[in-house]
Amino acid sequence: MADEWWRGAAIYQVYLRSFADGNDDGIGDLAGLRAKLPYLAELGIDAIWLNPWYPSPMADGGYDVADYRAIDPAFGTLADAEAYIAEAHALNIRTIIDIVPNHGSDQQDWFVQALRAGPGSPERERFLFRPGRGDGPPNEWQSIFNGPAWSQVEDGEWYLHLFAPEQPDFNWRNPEVVEEFHDILRFWLDRGVDGIRIDSAAVLFKDLDSAEESYTDHDEVHEVYRGWRRISDSYDGRFFVGEMWMPDQERFALYLRPDEMQTAFNFDFLSRPWEAAELKASIDLTLATHVPIGAPPTWVLSNHDVTRPVTKYGRPDTSFSHQDRKHGMQTDLVLGERRARAAALLAMALPGGLYVYQGEELGLPEVEDLPDDLLQDPIFTRSKGTDRGRDGCRVPLPWSGKEPPFGFGAGTPWLPQPRDWKNLTVESQYDDQNSMLTLYRTGLRLRRTLLGDGTLTWLDSPPDVLMFRRETLTCITNLAPTPVPLPPPKELLLSSIPLDNGALPPDTTAWVR
Repeated sequence: MADEWWRGAAIYQVYLRSFADGNDDGIGDLAGLRAKLPYLAELGIDAIWLNPWYPSPMADGGYDVADYRAIDPAFGTLADAEAYIAEAHALNIRTIIDIVPNHGSDQQDWFVQALRAGPGSPERERFLFRPGRGDGPPNEWQSIFNGPAWSQVEDGEWYLHLFAPEQPDFNWRNPEVVEEFHDILRFWLDRGVDGIRIDSAAVLFKDLDSAEESYTDHDEVHEVYRGWRRISDSYDGRFFVGEMWMPDQERFALYLRPDEMQTAFNFDFLSRPWEAAELKASIDLTLATHVPIGAPPTWVLSNHDVTRPVTKYGRPDTSFSHQDRKHGMQTDLVLGERRARAAALLAMALPGGLYVYQGEELGLPEVEDLPDDLLQDPIFTRSKGTDRGRDGCRVPLPWSGKEPPFGFGAGTPWLPQPRDWKNLTVESQYDDQNSMLTLYRTGLRLRRTLLGDGTLTWLDSPPDVLMFRRETLTCITNLAPTPVPLPPPKELLLSSIPLDNGALPPDTTAWVR
């Protein structure tokens, strides 16, 4: 196994609660994941990224961590996690886990101790407690999840939470916090974890005296990740991938310097509309950002926080915004699936790492009609229902059968599955040569054989058509309203839908050589 295996890896994201239920309680778990490892190995992925698997009150889907060195009992035990890591390694699948450094849980021992200890105590210095201004909070900052970013405790002090009140922010200017996370990293790296996904990586430091909200991308954060990199470099073949929603690419690139993170998510590509000029601009910007510093790009179409591609690409506005989760948005799922298939092959052909969110390979749409009383994302309640939140992309996967729960497990799933998913199960798609699953399986196999990390060369193409060469393979994506001819003579390796009398139909990608 090469030390820098991540440079061209295909990485599959598992939202554990919704992947597979091994003990029939309606919640996905490690037993379910372990049973499905052969499926993932056959799919052709190189690694699995798991969303937080730690003990959590689940105020924010596990991103409110109560204990960073244990496994939530709903998912299994630490022994189960170690067994999973070993079994995945036996199938040449590596494991990436989520570390949440910005905030913990209000049920975490540290925070409970801070509440007991009172104002001015060392325990409170681990967090961002402040006295209020008059009868109100220390400032007017707003939470990323809507509503105030401050909550008051019984003795009158206030604590900062950029997200939900159940997620108090750590004080990263406290050396005790720095050392705590160093120890957490070693704990998991010692157990064979191959990579760390860093949640909300750019927001650790806050200027609470600023008149404006000042918490993103402070220079101090880079010393944190230099310290983390020194730890990961003491192990073989380990890496970081950062989550930073940052439009400034020059600032973004600072996180990828040789002594910081190896990779970061490319949200610019995910957010662009289905337009040739926009996608080409994003690809060029991404390569221009990454190539000079020797960092591999990443390509992402979806994750646990955003609208699923089949739905997004079926809307009149095909760009992604965190504000697009509204009732009654017009969606053409037939068109969305066609474009999602084309986007998948486009992303697979690009140089660097690829991330696939569970269910993407099945063409699952966003579930937009979940009953209000079942929604669990705090965004829904804190926005007073104006934002539906992210539950619609987190519905448990359909594996087999004609009725819910579609082989997810014998229990009632924690979120209900649409009945029409009977045509989207793994079982129903497995032997269908025209299915989304077959497209992903074939594309990932060819990608592993022919592509991965490297460079691309743009080729002349008609308007609204993207065409580039990767070594011996040429990728062509037609975003024009009419078919376009393939450049002769070419051997067709794969196309997202069948050709139209030898021409590439609209909203279609083909790989040729």
